[in-house]
Amino acid sequence: MNIYNKIAEYSNKGMPFVICTVVDKKGDGPVEIGKKMVVTPDNHAFGTVGGGALEYNARELCKELLITRQSMTKTYLLNEGKILNDAETLPMTCGGVITLFFEYIGPKAFVYIFGAGHVGQALTNILKTVNFHVTVIDERTDVIEKFVGGDVLVNIPFSEYLDTHTLEKNSFIVVCTPSHKYDYSVINKVIEKKLKLQYFGMLCSKEKLKDYIKKTYETYGEDVDLTNFYSPIGLDLGGGSPEEIAISITSEILAVSNKKENHVHMRNTINSKEYHYFKK
Repeated sequence: MNIYNKIAEYSNKGMPFVICTVVDKKGDGPVEIGKKMVVTPDNHAFGTVGGGALEYNARELCKELLITRQSMTKTYLLNEGKILNDAETLPMTCGGVITLFFEYIGPKAFVYIFGAGHVGQALTNILKTVNFHVTVIDERTDVIEKFVGGDVLVNIPFSEYLDTHTLEKNSFIVVCTPSHKYDYSVINKVIEKKLKLQYFGMLCSKEKLKDYIKKTYETYGEDVDLTNFYSPIGLDLGGGSPEEIAISITSEILAVSNKKENHVHMRNTINSKEYHYFKK
């Protein structure tokens, strides 16, 4: 199997990976321009960019890029003890200079939607247009069977999913189940497990949020870490249809993912002291 077949195989499976390509070479080195290596999240590699310290360091950088989901170029000097501006020196004796292009292929981020109802469906439709990997969880068999789209559909009790599955690092959770008790159980599980998420949000009214926060403080204390908790969910765009709510949530997820500031988040429209933690 050649490397392009392997790239197509990984792409068809929806698997994230990094393509490492030799784009420049000056002097002596163990590889030629155009050679490629594909590296997966479990550190499996297909192809080569020359072996030795060069390939080892390339694979280590691929691990980081699979977490940050970024692409970049990097130049290596294959001459131990020497220094070259804008290049990393490797313990090799070839003497040449190799530049590699690292191309991340995969989703922008992973989003887990708890609730396959109207908002969950509308949200999935929009998220899939901007390259997010979407997993939808719902314990209602008839609802999940009618769901259209999504990369993974799971028919399981809502909070149980967090006990039986491992979430991707720095992922996003949107909770929009058909009942307050299910919403609370999912968010509580996130808190108890101390999951490392970029964002976890709950679709709710301000009154519903007040009830949840009161119960949360009673259960976990007022020092509970809700820094990345967004509720009411979404940016303050207005509109109440499932599609408008989905656009608001997607916009908020993009703002958090891209580290953009100065947007008006719905959670920041609440001035009551009961929600003081949102101002942290």
